[in-house]
Amino acid sequence: MTDQTRWGIPQVHQKNKAIKKQKDLVASAMECVVKMDESGITELMLKSEAEYERKYGEKKADGVVL
Repeated sequence: MTDQTRWGIPQVHQKNKAIKKQKDLVASAMECVVKMDESGITELMLKSEAEYERKYGEKKADGVVL
């Protein structure tokens, strides 16, 4: 067990909570994707790619295969 009084423990907890939140969001989104038909999934992919491009731009999108 880690000493809870050590420096940085609250930051580790916060980081772990943020990671869990992201994983939960992905899981809930996948539940919705399973219920969609082909046209809905295609539209979602296009919107997702557009949002990714808007947030991260050309520099980071070059090395990522979507």
